[in-house]
Amino acid sequence: MRIPIIVRSLVQSRRYKNFCVSSGILLTLYSSFVPVVAQETIAPLPPLESGSVLTDANYTVGPGDRILISLFQEENYTGEHIIAVDGTVSLPLVGNLKVSGLSLAKITELVTQKYAQYLKRPVVTLKLIAARPLKISVIGEVQKPGSYEITFQENQQFPTVTRLLELSGGITISADIRQIQIQRNIDGKKEVLIADLWNYLQQGDESQNIILRDGDIIFVPTANQIDMAQANYLDDVTFGIQAPEAINVAVIGEVYRPGTYTIESEQTTPKSATITEAIQLAGGIKPLADIRQIEVRRQTRNGSQQTFKVDLWELLKTGDTNKDIILQKGDTVVIPTANQLTAAESSTLATASFAPTTIRVNVVGEVNNPGLIEVAPNTPLNQAILAAGGFNAERSKKNSVELIRLNPDGTVSKKDVSIDLASGINETNNPILRNDDVIIVKRSNQASVSDGLGMLLTPLQFIFPFLRFLDNN
Repeated sequence: MRIPIIVRSLVQSRRYKNFCVSSGILLTLYSSFVPVVAQETIAPLPPLESGSVLTDANYTVGPGDRILISLFQEENYTGEHIIAVDGTVSLPLVGNLKVSGLSLAKITELVTQKYAQYLKRPVVTLKLIAARPLKISVIGEVQKPGSYEITFQENQQFPTVTRLLELSGGITISADIRQIQIQRNIDGKKEVLIADLWNYLQQGDESQNIILRDGDIIFVPTANQIDMAQANYLDDVTFGIQAPEAINVAVIGEVYRPGTYTIESEQTTPKSATITEAIQLAGGIKPLADIRQIEVRRQTRNGSQQTFKVDLWELLKTGDTNKDIILQKGDTVVIPTANQLTAAESSTLATASFAPTTIRVNVVGEVNNPGLIEVAPNTPLNQAILAAGGFNAERSKKNSVELIRLNPDGTVSKKDVSIDLASGINETNNPILRNDDVIIVKRSNQASVSDGLGMLLTPLQFIFPFLRFLDNN
């Protein structure tokens, strides 16, 4: 590349050289009076600690917060400030600034703008030293909805969603923990954050356990459907379904003692009340209970009613404990009547843990100890006779008895049963007994004749002495 002649002449001239020397001196002198800011190599920031008090630029300032405002190389304007009750902060040179309701980032911008009117290119940094007590509301499907105040101590972290749910007594069974809403005001604008706590529990996603701020409102919505497995899982989670000291529930339908019951929680190992516990308190199921179609009616926090089906037959056949659902305060358990049950199904129901532990059977007639006896469910007829002392050897008819049964529909059935003490359980000779069955052991023919003659001869016992008296006189 060729340099133009005029440029080359200028560079080679003595006047240009003198100008360069003079300019260099001036630049050197000027630079000695101008502060030079060293360029630091900024290391990558460490990951934010969950719940950190000091590192969130979106933190909304309010009365009682203590902040540090620093101006680079301006110590006179650097210092700590407490936000006043009216939401203002008093700064040197600038005066009072309204900062309540603004984020730390927004306040940094505001302070920078104000000092820029007096200082050249002010570099402002702002840090939260101590946070004010937080007021956070929890509403929806929690045990104790309301407003909670969190007071900070030194180096304490901000609370998270799970911490506030724990403080509010835990969630209810109807809670939808996949769609928890956190309503927040940032710089005067309302934002709604969604927390999926099921993902937090299953995948360990800490981002779902959102850090809370003053004024946040946590809304736990009602689930459209109840997931039995999830409900049982949440029974063991710290912010989950926490067993209250006692709950009141109603049990109606095919149970022996329908009504309202209080289920107490065990003090040593607190656990939530289940549907089978409620049925047991109500005396157990009746023989014709339809445990495949049990209903649970529940009043949700938003005032609506949920109704869902429970199949306890699956619990008996497969051992699926998720079918033994957890109840909450105010639930109503409805046990309908089955249209038809097989003998095998009746036998299975009779031995279920939520069936009565004993049944009452009345054995009357020619047994050694007649009267009302209590026997275990599924007790056969032969065993009940033995429990009543067995047949009266001299007077009983040992080859058959009469079985009277009060049916659930109000009718009474009566049948003769041929007795075979060596026979196993069967409907013909040794049927399974039900609650309130009556067994009548009749007299033998010989006993009947003897009793008949006795009735005829009894009046003669009074006549013969009278005749002897007349004969002697």
